Amino acid sequence: MIEVNSLSAGYQGNDVVHDVTFRVDQGEAVMIIGSNGAGKTTLFQTLCGLLSPSSGKVIFEGKDITGIPAERIARLGMRFVSAARHLFPRMTVEEHLLLGAYPHKPDPKTMSIVLDLFPRLAERRKQRAGTMSGGEQQMLAVGRALMSKPRLLVLDEPSTGLAPLLARAAYEALNVLRGQGLTVLVTEQQVPLAMSFSDRGYVLENGFIRLEGTTEQLAANPAVRSAYLGVT
Repeated sequence: MIEVNSLSAGYQGNDVVHDVTFRVDQGEAVMIIGSNGAGKTTLFQTLCGLLSPSSGKVIFEGKDITGIPAERIARLGMRFVSAARHLFPRMTVEEHLLLGAYPHKPDPKTMSIVLDLFPRLAERRKQRAGTMSGGEQQMLAVGRALMSKPRLLVLDEPSTGLAPLLARAAYEALNVLRGQGLTVLVTEQQVPLAMSFSDRGYVLENGFIRLEGTTEQLAANPAVRSAYLGVT
């Protein structure tokens, strides 16, 4: 579905991501893990058109989307959910979800699916986003992205601000969507959660891909166990 080839990107001429190559196949869930500052957010912003790469290519469903504007990439079916959420404080939950369907008309069936996946949003349909807890806002950001029926959902640390119970519930909801054919690329600080959800993964360190493999292979790797799972 998406192929990233020798991608480098950064800010003001200084690359943060270096020569990154990976792929996500149709129907997969793939995780990218790494410490703070490893370049995960920069990588995701580049894939989704929010940053222009300094070199390399991004191929999405056979089309070269390298450097094209974010709104065009979104229309192709890739949706990015930033850890920063980027909600409108004075807009209600329902207004955010309706907006999320753009450029298509809101689909009542999709709305029902999203509200079933996140019952907390159903309880707060008329509440303004600015008055919600951080965890509720994160659920709203994910729900808004799902309203567009994305082909690829790109999630930057979706458990940010969520209590452990809600974080598990969010991943359970994503697993339901995976069963319906959704493809997911996720970066996550709570690595055990990402591992329980993903098929394969990559380890990004200092902007370089250092390891890759199935989640089982990575979970068995001594370096990953020590650095990301707290196991020696």
